[in-house]
Amino acid sequence: MPNSGDFKDRITTIERHFLDEQLAHPEAKGDLTSLLYDLALAGKMIASKTVQAGLADILGSTGAQNVQGETVQKLDVFADQTIYRLNDHTGRLACMGSEEQDEFIPIPEKYPKGNYVLLYDPLDGSSNIDVNVSVGTIFAIYKRKTPPGGPGTLEDCLQPGRNLVAAGYVIYGSSTMLVYTTGNGVHGFTLNRMLGEFLLSHPNVKMPAKPKYYSVNQAYEPYWSAGVLQYVRWLQTGENKLSLRYIGSLVADFHRNLLAGGTFCYPADRKDPKQPGGKLRLLYEAAPLAFIAEQAGGYATDGHRRILDIEPTSLHQRVPLFIGHKALTKPVEDYVQKYDK
Repeated sequence: MPNSGDFKDRITTIERHFLDEQLAHPEAKGDLTSLLYDLALAGKMIASKTVQAGLADILGSTGAQNVQGETVQKLDVFADQTIYRLNDHTGRLACMGSEEQDEFIPIPEKYPKGNYVLLYDPLDGSSNIDVNVSVGTIFAIYKRKTPPGGPGTLEDCLQPGRNLVAAGYVIYGSSTMLVYTTGNGVHGFTLNRMLGEFLLSHPNVKMPAKPKYYSVNQAYEPYWSAGVLQYVRWLQTGENKLSLRYIGSLVADFHRNLLAGGTFCYPADRKDPKQPGGKLRLLYEAAPLAFIAEQAGGYATDGHRRILDIEPTSLHQRVPLFIGHKALTKPVEDYVQKYDK
């Protein structure tokens, strides 16, 4: 029998990959590995519903609104509850936070409390569900700040992105992919539906050196600041020669730019006086994707500072977001500084 190391194209399941990564940390107890595997399982369960959305009673709105003031889709509720129920009893978490919930989520008293904190956007882009556009799940994992053993607190959730120990997303599209990092590169797995298993398909992802796209909703151009307007014009012209691609689903836009090369922009605008500081959530969207972007050689900023350095002050804090190819993304800070007084 040939040694398995002789095969250049060996099949690597997500479980095998997580275990191989764990071997590099002899001190690890396996809690993070198990937590990541539970999130992969949640991704499979949510994927099983997204592909049946037009056939099952899952499409459409519940009629309720979440803390963001957005209409809750039925699949939002399923995704939120799936992630919670897979993680509330394992003894690996101190607490959780969901983009769909007003407050942080304590672990029930009857279950042991662990050393990690899980923050998640259960179904990003869910307004696109009814029109069959790709949606996704985003997750962020931190070490708790409070002493071990006791219940988690809000303080455990309000950590800057530079403290992340793992982050990732699952994108539900023509195929289902899980992309994640623990600070040791970015790896992507594609779900083989016949096997019911995620297989390593994109090891050590790096943003392409030559970017192709910029992604922004140009309908909001009249409401942008002078600095953002000059920056976007720079993306459109000169040596960049970028094509505009905008899906309107953050995970889908980010995923395309991660693999094909580009930058995504969601600036603050003056259209909604209630949200002058941006729309995307720092803890549930911006920070975890920023961690992935930097691990893939990219950069993320709010137009003034690195996303991973922002100290959060509330669970549902919103920020502008510019994220992607570093040479395309970082210059927005110069344009904002020069043109915005």
